[in-house]
Amino acid sequence: MPDGFIRVGVDGRIVLVVPSVEMGQGIATGEAMMIAEELEVGLDQVEVALAPADQHAYTQSMLKAQATGGSTSVRAYFIPLRQAGAAARTMLIGAAAERWRVPPAECAVARGVITHQRTGRTLTYGAVASAARRQPVPREVSLKPVSQFKLIGRAAKRVDTPAKVNGTARFGIDAMVEGMRVAAIAMCPTIGGRLRSLDERASRVLPGVVDILRIDDAVAVVAEHYWTAKRGLDLLRIEWDEGPHATLTSATLAESLRSAQGTPINGSLTGDPDHVIQEAGKQRIETSYDLPYLAHAALEPINTTIHVRPDGCDIWVGTQVPEIARIVAAEIIGLPPDKVIVRNHLIGGGFGRRLAVDTIQQAARFGKQVGYPLKIIWTREQDIQHDRFRPAYLDTIAAALGKDGLPMAWTHRTRCSTVRSYYDRKPWPQGQLDHDAVAGAADLPYAIPALRSEWVRQDGPVALNWWRGVGETHNVFVVESFLDELAHAAGQDPVAYRRALLGKNPRSLAVLNKAAQASGWGKPLPPRCARGISLHESFGTHAALVMEVEVDPQGEIHLRRATAAVDCGIAVNPDSVIAQIEGGVLFGLSAALYNGITFENGRVQQSNFHDYRQIRMNEVPPFEVSVMPSEEKPGGLGEVGTVSAAPALANAIFAATGVRLRALPIDRRALGAKGKQL
Repeated sequence: MPDGFIRVGVDGRIVLVVPSVEMGQGIATGEAMMIAEELEVGLDQVEVALAPADQHAYTQSMLKAQATGGSTSVRAYFIPLRQAGAAARTMLIGAAAERWRVPPAECAVARGVITHQRTGRTLTYGAVASAARRQPVPREVSLKPVSQFKLIGRAAKRVDTPAKVNGTARFGIDAMVEGMRVAAIAMCPTIGGRLRSLDERASRVLPGVVDILRIDDAVAVVAEHYWTAKRGLDLLRIEWDEGPHATLTSATLAESLRSAQGTPINGSLTGDPDHVIQEAGKQRIETSYDLPYLAHAALEPINTTIHVRPDGCDIWVGTQVPEIARIVAAEIIGLPPDKVIVRNHLIGGGFGRRLAVDTIQQAARFGKQVGYPLKIIWTREQDIQHDRFRPAYLDTIAAALGKDGLPMAWTHRTRCSTVRSYYDRKPWPQGQLDHDAVAGAADLPYAIPALRSEWVRQDGPVALNWWRGVGETHNVFVVESFLDELAHAAGQDPVAYRRALLGKNPRSLAVLNKAAQASGWGKPLPPRCARGISLHESFGTHAALVMEVEVDPQGEIHLRRATAAVDCGIAVNPDSVIAQIEGGVLFGLSAALYNGITFENGRVQQSNFHDYRQIRMNEVPPFEVSVMPSEEKPGGLGEVGTVSAAPALANAIFAATGVRLRALPIDRRALGAKGKQL
C-alpha cells in the first residue's frame, strides 16, 4: 500500500507516514530514511507523520501486529518501506512518462524532480501526483544496491528534534480537546483488591468538581483542571477490600520461585550435558542468580484522553499497540472496532510499558460513563506502583570444564512467570515454551559441546509486561556473569576465554576484539579500578561492552568509562545507532545499580524517583561506541545496550573487588573494604 506510507500533494508537499511509534528511539527518522531513499527525496523535503491505527495497512511481519517493540522495527520494515518508496517512485515516473509520451526507462529522478534525460524536460512530484494515483501499483520493484544509497548509512538529524526543542511536539499528555475534563484517580493499593465503599460528599461540594466515577478497583474525580481533581480526590473517604493478596510479600514471592516444582521445558539441547557434568568431579562449577521485578518508570506518566459517544469513540494516547488499543476499547464500550479512532501521539518513553493496554481499558471504563472528552492522568507514584512489571527470575546454572579450562558442558534452568498470559489476554498453554523466558540462554554465541537451556514456569499474582531488553536482559546477565566466573576459575583472562569459544562466530569475535582494543583492555589501572566485559548476540545484532569502574572503600561505584562495539548489519542512521547504545546502556545501568520492585502487605513499596532511582547526568561515564561496517541485513538496536549493561558492570566490580554479585540491584554493603561475597 504505497499510499499508506507516502502522500504527495499537488502543491508538492510530501508526507511520509512511519508505521512504528516514536518514543525517543529515533525510529521516525530511520523509517523516513528508508522510504525517502527509494522515493529519491531528501529528509529536508518531507514531513513525517505517525501511522493511525490500521491493522491491515501497518501490521509488521515480525510481531504479526501493528506494534512497536522487541527491537523489530528496522528489521521488519527495511524491505517493505523501501519497496513502498520504490513503488511510489515508479508510479510518479510512470505518470510523467505518460504525459511526455516517452518510455519510463528514459526518465530519472533526483530530490523529487523527474527529468526526461534525452530532452531535459522536468516535472516535480507534485505536478504529477494526481495522475500517479491512476498508475497501476507495481507488483515487483527493484531496490537500490547498498553502493547506491544516498541516505541510508549516513548520519542524519532527527526529524522530531525541532518540534521537541521549540515545544510544538505533542505527546499524549499534551492532548487538548474542546470540552475536555480532567480526572485524577485513586486505585486499590493491593494486588487484586476492589472498592468496598466510598463517601464522596466532601468532594462533591468542592468548587470545580464535575463528576465522581467508580469502577471495580478505582475511583476518578473529574474537574475542570487537574489540580482541582487532585484536591477532590484527597477529600474522598475510600474503603478498599484488599483482596486475596493483602499479605503478599517479596519474601513469599521469592520462596515460590525457589520451590517451583514444575516440569522443565527445554529451550535448547545439544549433547548430554548432565552426564558430562556428573563426570567432571572437581571441574564442576554450579551457582544461582536472583533478579528482581522491575518497573518501566518512563518520564511521561500514564495518560489517556477519551471521548465516548453513542456512534463512536476517539482516543488520544501514546501507545505501542494502537490497533490492540482500539480493539480493547471497543470491547468495553460496546462499539465495532472501526468506530473507535486511536489518535496516536509521541511517547515520552515506553520501554515496553505502552505495550500493555490496561490503562486504556481503565480509561474506556471511566469514559463510557460520561458524554464529554475525559483526560485521565496517573501520578508518578501510581505509574510505578501500578505498573505491569518485568518478571522476577531465579536461575541455576552449572558447567563442567575440560583440561583447557573451557566449558565441556553447560546447563541453565530459569524459573519465572510468563509475560504472555498478560499480553495475549488469554492463558498461556501449560507445557508450551515461552521463548522469551530462555532468550539469550538457549542461543549462546559460544560453541559449547553439550548444552541445555530450560524453563520452569511459576505463575504468580503480579501483573507482568515486557521490559526493555525482554528475556535477553535477564539471561545475558546470568550467562555473561557465569562465563566470567568460569574464566577466573580457569585462571584465564575473560576476553581471551571468550575468544576461544568464538571460532565459528566471526561477527561476535570482531565486536569482542574491537571493544577490548578500544577500551585498553589489559592496561594497568589504579587499585580498586577494573574493567569488565559482556558479549551477546540479540535481536539480530552482535554487541560487546566494556565497563571500567572504581569501587571506593565504602562500596560506592564510580563509572569511569564505557566502550561498546556493535555490528547491527546495515546501520540505517549511524547517529541513532550510537544514541540507542548509549541510552540502552544507561537504562540498564540504572536498573543494575539502583532498581528493584519489592512488595509488602500486597503493596509495591517503591513510589517515585527517590526510591526507584535513575542514573544522573553527573554519573554518566565517557562513552565510545564503535559501529562496525557491514552490509548484512539490519539488526535491532533499542534493547541491545540494556542487555549489555548489567553483566559488564558486575564483571568489572568483581575484577575490582573480588566480590561476585549474583543478585541485582547491586548491594553496596558487600563491596566495601570489609565486604563479604554474595
